[in-house]
Amino acid sequence: MQMLLKTALAAALAAGTALTAQPVLAQATGTVVQGLAIANLDAVIANSNAFKTAETQRQTTYKAQIDQAEQRRNAISAQLNPLVTKFNTDSQAANPNQASLQQQAATIQRMQESGQEELQRILQPVAMSRAYVTEQIEDKLDQAVKAAMGKKKVSLLLNPQAIVAVNASAYNLNQDILTELNTMIPSAQIVPPAGWEPRQIREARAQQAAAAGQAPAPAATTTQPQGR
Repeated sequence: MQMLLKTALAAALAAGTALTAQPVLAQATGTVVQGLAIANLDAVIANSNAFKTAETQRQTTYKAQIDQAEQRRNAISAQLNPLVTKFNTDSQAANPNQASLQQQAATIQRMQESGQEELQRILQPVAMSRAYVTEQIEDKLDQAVKAAMGKKKVSLLLNPQAIVAVNASAYNLNQDILTELNTMIPSAQIVPPAGWEPRQIREARAQQAAAAGQAPAPAATTTQPQGR
């Protein structure tokens, strides 16, 4: 995301676009500044056809893991609820036993943390699938942004969070980027290849290997999406 903004910023500088904050604020209710746009790229990804389709497909492909996690979640809640009820009742006593309350609280916390870790292990394939789909879309996002900016003659693209006030309808490039993205990647593979790791992990391993003076170990990378 930062690279996209840097690319847009460089283009704006090359075109001689004024980059002061004051014109942006002044145009919130006035004349539209040409060559300027905003876009929420995370929202674009989440609303892309590839992402939404994958979310639906995942419910079938990973149904076993999702059902197992739901069963365990219900079982964990059934174990915790009586303990929480007892803790609340005991804490409201006229002279509550603080040592007992601390022990009960510690037990509840351990069970909650253990249950959360168990659920994360069960749902790890689901999380990996979502990361894999997101990475496939991100691989096309820069191209989609550049295409949308080119068609709309936008030289500076900003994140909405960086703007204090703006006429969103006049500057919003979300739909244009989304249209380009849906064309470039209409669907995505939802099952990662064997050995695949998210980009952040691959980059971290590469940095560690570089720091140690070693060649990074080969890892499965994102392939061109072919649908299901």
